Amino acid sequence: MSTEPRLTALDALHRSLGATMTDFAGWDMPLRYGSERDEHNAVRTKAGLFDLSHMGEITVTGPQAAALLNYALVGNIASVGVGRARYTMICREDGGILDDLIIYRLDETEYMVVANASNAQVVLDALVERAAGFDAEVRDDRDAYALIAVQGPESPGIVKSLTDADLDGLKYYAGLPGTVAGVPALIARTGYTGEDGFELFVKPEHAVELWQALTKAGEGAGLVPCGLSCRDTLRLEAGMPLYGHELTTSLTPFDAGLGRVVKFEKEGDFVGREALREAASRAESNAPRVLVGLVAEGRRVPRAGYAVVADGEVIGEVTSGAPSPTLGKPIAMAYVDAPHAAPGTPGVGVDIRGVHEPYEVVALPFYKRQK
Repeated sequence: MSTEPRLTALDALHRSLGATMTDFAGWDMPLRYGSERDEHNAVRTKAGLFDLSHMGEITVTGPQAAALLNYALVGNIASVGVGRARYTMICREDGGILDDLIIYRLDETEYMVVANASNAQVVLDALVERAAGFDAEVRDDRDAYALIAVQGPESPGIVKSLTDADLDGLKYYAGLPGTVAGVPALIARTGYTGEDGFELFVKPEHAVELWQALTKAGEGAGLVPCGLSCRDTLRLEAGMPLYGHELTTSLTPFDAGLGRVVKFEKEGDFVGREALREAASRAESNAPRVLVGLVAEGRRVPRAGYAVVADGEVIGEVTSGAPSPTLGKPIAMAYVDAPHAAPGTPGVGVDIRGVHEPYEVVALPFYKRQK
């Protein structure tokens, strides 16, 4: 096995822009180009351009593609219309979350599964194993796509100037084939920032050309290139879970407060059904820890793994924390015991190097865009 990090099709371009690069899930990715705060604020107020080519695309095709995905995943994938997308999860037999996914139905018998970079191989292996007995093919398409995202309130205007695809008719969590700046693309109205925006799946050899065209089209609209660092603060403000932080194999979707993605009513069996039924009834009778937002009263930033405390007792654990450019204060997501989960619960703090810093419990998300 080579330990050299994988490079995206845009690697040389990132370096020419002076990006600070970092190893992320085995890929060399831009962390930031300049100021993380400026990149974050650009996405909230104007637009940001992201290279997400590290995400793992897996194509599932064949007469029983829908049946396979219904069996392999917890959602009802057969009910997704052509041209639509759905957020779902893949779980182990014991109900633990292997990954959270977005599934695009590209055609009657063709789906694209988009997995997190760190879990792409695990998801691929699980789908291949679970495909036994189904008339369907699972194909590793990680090298077939580059993925460029344009996110922020100015993004519809920027993308619209480069395509004749019907963007106005493209709903959130939908995707359609078209061309952007002459480049064939799957244009998806999805994102991980809490803003309106698009994710453009293209062939790697077209990535540089598309990035440059978007950069030019966004010049007057305040578009800036953005790295993984601001992607993290944007998704945190939007209350969106990150695998390895809010989601792990030791949690079921019910433990994560995302039980709604599990569709027991769908036809046929699915992997983890029994364990998830038990997790669902456990959650009803004995509330698991609840994922909440925490807003600092001081300036110290909580980090993943820090203990959440009340009355000298540990009542939970921080899963993600960062300074919030939008709120102007440090924020965190944390799993806390149900009695302390209500917004405004008094006396809650985070143990930061032995000091119990006061935090306000708030409902997620911290930030919601004005429609």
